[in-house]
Amino acid sequence: MSEKFWDKHKKLLGSMLIAFAVIFCAVITIFIGKPLIEFAKEPEKFQAWIDSFGIWGRLVFIGIIVLQVIIALIPGEPFEIAAGYAFGSIEGTLLCLAGIVIGSIIIFLLVRKFGVKLLELFFPMEKINSLKFLQNKRRLNTIYFIVMCLPGTPKDLLSYFAGLTDMKITTWLLIATVARIPSVITSTIGGSALGSEQYLFAGIAFAATLALSGAGLLIYRKIQKVRSKNNSDN
Repeated sequence: MSEKFWDKHKKLLGSMLIAFAVIFCAVITIFIGKPLIEFAKEPEKFQAWIDSFGIWGRLVFIGIIVLQVIIALIPGEPFEIAAGYAFGSIEGTLLCLAGIVIGSIIIFLLVRKFGVKLLELFFPMEKINSLKFLQNKRRLNTIYFIVMCLPGTPKDLLSYFAGLTDMKITTWLLIATVARIPSVITSTIGGSALGSEQYLFAGIAFAATLALSGAGLLIYRKIQKVRSKNNSDN
């Protein structure tokens, strides 16, 4: 394809690419993501399905987590609970984090390549603009780490938005991995308790996760409001 042809039809080709990406993500979500979510909500069947792959079962699970991270419309909690049930809290957490790291690398590089248009495939501009308070270069890493650590914050949106900042990919991977440990491990502990039929403990774990998520969301909104006000005053 000649450079002249590309310059003339850049907008049209870009629009076609975005339309294809939207259709592709929708198809993946409906025909793969949704059935997987329903499957993961039945941990016994999910474990049996994973076990059917033998030694490749863990790689299959990591691939599922990578898909979940990239296709932001697919929630991660059912798979984290299923990981705890199928592999135990420690191994389940490590497998989830492995998938999160791989997915985060892919997202970061794609956003650096295609910019904000990639975010618009999954999130409305209103939500994207609400994170502009994170573009404070002096305290970017610290603020990002804090909001990623808080349970209940929009981690999928935060993961995509990181590629729009000046953050280094190595810094982002450290934040994306370490900051997600608290939310992942609470889910895998609950799933592990279900697997060992410790239903009371599982209920307590899930209730604690819900309470922490609510508190984290309130703190996140407070930070967002304060930082936005400070940026507008400067």
